Amino acid sequence: MMSQKPTKILVVDDDPGHLTSLKTVIKSWGYAVETADDGDAAIDTVKSTPVDLILMDVRMARISGIEALSQIKVYNPSIPVVIMTAYSSVESAVDALKSGAYDYLIKPLDFEVLKMTIERACEHAGLKQENKALKENLKSNDQMTNIIGRSRPMKKLLEVMAMVAPSEATVLITGESGTGKELIARSLHFNSLRRDKALVVVNCAAIAETLLESELFGHEKGAFTGADRRREGRFMQADGGTIFLDEIGETTSTMQAKLLRVLQEMEIQRVGGEETITVDVRIIAATNRDLEADVAEGRFREDLFYRLNVMNLAVPPLRERAEDIPLLAQHFLEKFALKNRKTVKGIVPLAMNMLINYDWPGNVRELENAVERAVILLTGEHISEKQLPLNITRHYSEPEAAAAPPTDGTRSLEDIEKAAVLATLNASGGNKAEAARRLGITRKTLHNKLKHYGS
Repeated sequence: MMSQKPTKILVVDDDPGHLTSLKTVIKSWGYAVETADDGDAAIDTVKSTPVDLILMDVRMARISGIEALSQIKVYNPSIPVVIMTAYSSVESAVDALKSGAYDYLIKPLDFEVLKMTIERACEHAGLKQENKALKENLKSNDQMTNIIGRSRPMKKLLEVMAMVAPSEATVLITGESGTGKELIARSLHFNSLRRDKALVVVNCAAIAETLLESELFGHEKGAFTGADRRREGRFMQADGGTIFLDEIGETTSTMQAKLLRVLQEMEIQRVGGEETITVDVRIIAATNRDLEADVAEGRFREDLFYRLNVMNLAVPPLRERAEDIPLLAQHFLEKFALKNRKTVKGIVPLAMNMLINYDWPGNVRELENAVERAVILLTGEHISEKQLPLNITRHYSEPEAAAAPPTDGTRSLEDIEKAAVLATLNASGGNKAEAARRLGITRKTLHNKLKHYGS
């Protein structure tokens, strides 16, 4: 099972008195606290210990906070870092934000501001809470299959699903194997007006051609050898609800013609029967094939393709949504820790970085299998690279740290201001209201500056 643990904050400062003071105050707010006395120690800690947030000083003896920040962001870009500085120049703010800092605070610290900043940063990094909000936007219920993702491609997909689910439109879900097309179909059904009726799933590729017609439409007694009684097909089972035709691209031309009739007339005939039966079914289909190419080459009926493709939902491959990998890995970790009755505290940063940088040809299904394997092999409390499959670890090479931003003083004040504004806007995820708040200016002023910059 997953152990419940408080948010862990790494505090980095080479002033022992200030470090002790911060540790005491932050622990009193209910957070777990790790400490490091310089930038190099912070980098080592991040590589060995999972942390949720870093609070780091700029000026330190061995490695500056800006340099440490650059290396930490290359190593694990998901950790929010708040920079502390006694040097409140625009230049320091620019360097921190350009290197990927979530925010910066001016020493001496205002503890109320510090507390609010920590809460906001933790909320920003709270992948579970953000994903929960996305699912609530889809009006998910207890039967809804989890759809996990906060990346831009997944947010767009979820937004379209929220509009499509309540409709009666036929939907074609496309995407590579292992991307979760069935999860999308289930979510559409359980967020539709048909949710109280059956969702019937048919894998068209898994049923022999000679049996698929009977499986879908049913058969009469004596229709073929072994048909000793009448059997209702999957379309009848789905009457009033939804039928999900997975791997629709694998059907034969004969079956495609029969499916076309169902879509056009909403009528079926049992194999061996003459009676026409009206059905009320919403059809959702899925394929990992390029059906448009199959149509062009005569392998798939054009008229059926257009009947199915009223609404197309393209599920992005995992390599195009790497931002979702930590969230998915955590979800599978909890699932398999519970299933295997193990206490697992998390995934060490190096192992997580390997997961993030792998290209996942098998998509989410491959990630799920990798995490399950890791949980089964785990003997400690944290999953490391030792438990990951060889194909994930053997091609991994740790990226080099990004070069520190130039500080040669050659930029004009306007250039510095522009860099600060754009970096703050980027750090705010494009949210202009939040960027204006961080910059201490009005939204109108920010709008005018962006217009001046041509952004």
